[in-house]
Amino acid sequence: MTFASSEFAPVALGFFGLGTGYLIWGPQELFGYPPRSPESDRSAGVWGLFLPGLCQLVTGVMLFVGLTWFQVFKGDPALYMAAVAFSAYGIHWFALGWNRFSGHDPRTNAGMGVAFLVLSVTGAYVFFDAGAWPVGVLFVGLSMVYVSEVLVGLTIPVGERLLGLSHLLTGTWLMYLTVGTILNIASGFSLPAG
Repeated sequence: MTFASSEFAPVALGFFGLGTGYLIWGPQELFGYPPRSPESDRSAGVWGLFLPGLCQLVTGVMLFVGLTWFQVFKGDPALYMAAVAFSAYGIHWFALGWNRFSGHDPRTNAGMGVAFLVLSVTGAYVFFDAGAWPVGVLFVGLSMVYVSEVLVGLTIPVGERLLGLSHLLTGTWLMYLTVGTILNIASGFSLPAG
């Protein structure tokens, strides 16, 4: 059985989910709003589980299935990096969301930050090398996020504010990528996007 190639890689869903999570968590980290409390941590944790977590995981699984089982996303090897990244980032957001929801110690995020920094730098290289600079810029932003996560995990005071700034800047770029990708696919625009 052979399936037709598809122009509809589901990347906008992953961009939107991650961007929403960043725009929810960023103000708390950068500006202290809303103030950290068990209630606000539970709320942020739920958002982390379902928007960046679920949206990215669904996107990553769809990309992997489309690339491997059905081979409908032929011709763009960089989508393999996207599938790895969306899947890994989605799973890690389930952990981040659950840890925030449950009030667990964030110091373990230092090691996680190192691993995801490696993935982010790899993604930046792959997408810039493929000529997909808007997504390469995203992975530079993700690299900033994970450097900040390492600092937070090591309890370096500037870490949380830097993380908030990284979340807000990268979240804003993710919203652009969401809109640009949707308009390119659905309305025939030619914006530099995902």
